[in-house]
Amino acid sequence: MSRDALNQKPIDEPDLVWRVLVTLNAFRVLISLTLLALFFVGTDPLFFGDSDPVLFAATASGYLVFAALSGIALRQRWVPLTAHGVTQLLVDVVAIVTLMHSSGGIASGLGGLLIVFVGAGSLVLPVRFPAILAATATFAILGEQAFSQFSGALTTVNYPAAGILSGILFATALAAQPLARRIQASEALARKFGVDLKNVSELNQYIVQHLRESIVVIDADDAVRLINSSAIRLLGSSELTAGTPLAVAFEPLAAHIRQWRNDMSVSSHPEFTLATESDAARIAAHLAPLGKDGQRAGPILIFLEDVGLMNARVQQSKLASLGRLSASIAHEIRNPVGAMSHAAQLLGESPGLGEDDVRLTEIIQTHSSRVSHIIENVLQLSRRESSRPERLTLNAWLQDFAAEFIATLELQEGEFTIAAIDDDIVVRMDRGHLRQVLWNLCDNAVKYASETGGIMVEIQAGRMQGRGRPYLEILDCGHGVDKSTADKIFEPFFTARSGGTGLGLYISRELCELNRATLIYLDRPGGGSIFRIVFSDPARWDMQEVI
Repeated sequence: MSRDALNQKPIDEPDLVWRVLVTLNAFRVLISLTLLALFFVGTDPLFFGDSDPVLFAATASGYLVFAALSGIALRQRWVPLTAHGVTQLLVDVVAIVTLMHSSGGIASGLGGLLIVFVGAGSLVLPVRFPAILAATATFAILGEQAFSQFSGALTTVNYPAAGILSGILFATALAAQPLARRIQASEALARKFGVDLKNVSELNQYIVQHLRESIVVIDADDAVRLINSSAIRLLGSSELTAGTPLAVAFEPLAAHIRQWRNDMSVSSHPEFTLATESDAARIAAHLAPLGKDGQRAGPILIFLEDVGLMNARVQQSKLASLGRLSASIAHEIRNPVGAMSHAAQLLGESPGLGEDDVRLTEIIQTHSSRVSHIIENVLQLSRRESSRPERLTLNAWLQDFAAEFIATLELQEGEFTIAAIDDDIVVRMDRGHLRQVLWNLCDNAVKYASETGGIMVEIQAGRMQGRGRPYLEILDCGHGVDKSTADKIFEPFFTARSGGTGLGLYISRELCELNRATLIYLDRPGGGSIFRIVFSDPARWDMQEVI
């Protein structure tokens, strides 16, 4: 929570006084302008300034100038509050009485304006000042009547009317005091509640921003209204703020929400793969409508989860279990399988075997080799070494890899190609891990491409648009992966073809994540598959090397 929220102004600071003085000054400007307008418009007897036009015009003009200067002083708060209020009200008494004198005395009715100023002053000034102000106004009114009588300016004076007006001023001043105390107490209480509410609001904002869970709130137009720092880091968009369309940060999620609003059968818990600026992430979203009765057309609260973090914990448990299992497999299965394979090999060399017996021995050898391969993969998972990443110039490294891969699989020219790659693309990954991942992916690509009648495997590389992260793609022209199983191909022991162990893609993704990269699957337009390796962000290499 910010210090400003806790160090608020005292609850008894008289903001009400300033607002009343500003309003009273606006009334002062209006009165002076109106009197000047009536004075210069015509000569009707009802208009003011008949007794002394020069004095009336000068007083009204000076009053207007004072009101203008007072407005500036109020805005800037140059003068202390009490001094400002007392000065204004004393000037009001002098100006109104002078205008009243130049317009025929108490009969002009201008003295009634003093009721407004005395009443307002009683609301905002300390307790001792309203009575003094009313007394000052009373002496001024009675003094004006006496001066007019002795100077002969008026033929008749009206002391009873002056006394009544003075009594009204005293009554107004005294009656306004309890009301003023109540208003100030109410405002102080309201200000205190306002401070408490602001503190609670900032506390809530602080809690939301520092939650480990990633939270996004969008409105009915799919614009972001609230997003916490965890969600910003997860989506990898530092410029994502309130009011930004969700599509700017994460178009796949925005597209799913648009479909989800219109179709009740669409899942409220989608999963996505996102290569962010910081790290690759698999994101699970949980959509919760905030509208009335859970209607999907209104605002939505979105909880985002990094599936990779959850899967990492699960995989650690799996690896621990596989490690214990691998020891048992090594002692209990490997040796018997080796013995059966060796016996089948010796049996196959026997000259007295018939054609059916030879076929049976080949089946034994084939499946023995398959079991041995599964055992090797499981053992590899259990003894996987930590990553030793280094900087590799991708183009040069791929040329060496391609030469070895083509020679090993005896591929023909044109069956395995590498697109033009810039020499300045550098990746950071363990050399052995990258070779193992790429070999697995290319070997799968060759096998699946051969099922369509021809082998055509291509490797492409570049930088991701807008983020600059290097990537590597392996493209084949096989049958592709069915959408219903696309999310399962990276799970251990899952395979869609006979003869496979279901561990190749799983191990490949594990090795990529060990090097802060990610491995994702994409459909290839026109048929086939694309496996993309998105390497770690070059801007974070120095930080990772320190770690």
